[in-house]
Order: sequence, then structure tokens, then C-alpha cells
Amino acid sequence: MPLRLSIVMCTYNGAEYLQAQLDSLLAQTRLPDEIVISDDASTDATMMTLDAFAAIAGKHGVDVRISRHTGNVGFVENFSSALRQATGDVVFLCDQDDVWCPDKLAVMAARFAQDPDLLLLHSDARLVDAQGRSLNCSMFEALQMTAQEKQAIHDGRAFEVVMRRSFVTGATAAMRREVIGLALPIAADWIHDEWITAVVSAVGKMDFVDAPLIDYRQHGGNQIGARKRTLATKWQDLILPRGRFLADEATRLRRLETFFSQAGFFDGTARASQVAYKRAHFERRMAIGRLPRYRRAIPILREAYAGDYRRYGTGIRSMLRDLLRHD
Repeated sequence: MPLRLSIVMCTYNGAEYLQAQLDSLLAQTRLPDEIVISDDASTDATMMTLDAFAAIAGKHGVDVRISRHTGNVGFVENFSSALRQATGDVVFLCDQDDVWCPDKLAVMAARFAQDPDLLLLHSDARLVDAQGRSLNCSMFEALQMTAQEKQAIHDGRAFEVVMRRSFVTGATAAMRREVIGLALPIAADWIHDEWITAVVSAVGKMDFVDAPLIDYRQHGGNQIGARKRTLATKWQDLILPRGRFLADEATRLRRLETFFSQAGFFDGTARASQVAYKRAHFERRMAIGRLPRYRRAIPILREAYAGDYRRYGTGIRSMLRDLLRHD
């Protein structure tokens, strides 16, 4: 029996790009069984566009359910609300302003059908501008994913990569419905795709399709975007203040640590300990940033000797950040 597929889309004043995305959903070679759309109190023509779409989708045998918040709740809570309404075996996250390749659902559904243990699957994306023109860069290229990171994910060691950095773009991701019950509610200060990825990588199998299955539109209204890094942006990144960022990350990590310690699943305590170790590294980096630059070398080398800059950051680049930054 084929898997039932749900698409979960969140909208907010998205009328400018919404129609192209909706058209791409009905152009799939394998149509979804349902599309759950949650609107975050849009004030433009979004709801009119969605109502018209629901009528057309129904003629294609696709059940569209639209709900609307009476006040703005933010994109994380909007996605959480929509996810809880999904009934499919596999649930696909969908942004309002992208365009999906016609075989996205078919390719990813086949992977879930072939591997019953697979909990989450994501893909690469083609970065395009507001008009849909290629930016000559993929999402994985913008993230500078290494061959070693990709192999670790394929080998079932995604949690190692999660402990280093974020790498899953929610708009490219799909998950089995049981993940929703496991991961929700999203902890405070976390973005939904980061949180779900962290939870899934700790408890089960996730993987990726090493090919772009969506056009990921970059424009002024993106909640979260991506750009290819230049030498100038890399230099600016080295000298930016990091104290606030590290403090915020330590807070987020403490929430993840608490979740793992209380979740009750196999190996949860061990995962909590791994998160706690990273949190302690970030707290030590916060202390380094408060030192005069001439006194930073020894504690930086101590963290490097322990392997923590490589394990939880970008190695030498993270060391240089701590040496050069001004908090």
C-alpha cells in the first residue's frame, strides 16, 4: 500500500510568490494526498489565493485544509500548529515562496518506502533570486558541507554533524508522522527545522538526497535565507562580536540537554551528556571573549588540544574568531 503524503505549508502575506509555489505542488509527478495550510493572519491577498487553489486541487483529488490564526503567532508556532494537523504517513514541509521540482515528492517518497527505518529526509536546493533566476549556487554549497559531513550523515552519524552546525533546510525536508509527536513542542529559542533535526539525529535515522529538489527563493522577505560566502563576508565573520551569540547558543543547548535527559528514549542520557559538553565549550568561549586579546592564546590552544573547536565548530576558523573578535 503506498504511503500517504501530506504537505504542510505556512503562509504569511505571501501573495507575491505564493501562486508559483502552489502551481508546483499540483505539477508533481506523484501528487500529495493532502495539503495542510496554516496562515498567520495575513493581510494581503494570500487567503484569496489559497481559497482558489483549494478548489482547483480538489478537482485533482488533493484534499486541502486551510486554517487561519486570528493574530500573528510567528513562523515557528505556525509550522507547529500545521504539523499537528497532518495525517499522512510522510509529512513534507513547504515554504510559501519556493518552487518545487516536479519529481520531489516521487523521489523522496520512494526513499521512505524503501527504508522503513528512515525518519527524516532532506535535499539540496537551487538558490534563486526573487525573479527565480539561478544564483549559481546550491544550498549545500552555500553551507559549505564537506564530503566528510555528508558521509557521516549517510553512515548514520548525523548527530555528530548536528553538534557542529545546522545543515537541514526545512523547506527541503520530509519526515515520518511519528516524528511530530516525538519532537513537538519546539523548545523556546529554537527554529522548527533545527529542533526536529536535532531530535531525529539523536534517536533514529536521517539522510539526504544530494541533488536540488526545490528552487529556494532569496528575497528581502525571507525569514531565513542563504547566500554564497565571499572573502569579505568571511573576514567580517571573523571579527564580529560573538559573546551574545555564544550565550544564546548555550541557552538553546541547555534546553536540548534538558529535553534529552527527560525524554525517556534509549540513549537519551548519553545524548544529554554530549550536548552538555558542547554547552560547556561555548561557555568557555564566552569567557575567552572577555579576556584581553593578548591573554586569549593559552585558553584557545587548550580548547583546540581537546578537539572542541573541530568537534563543535569550524576548527582553525573558530579559533581565529575567538582570537580576533571584540565582544
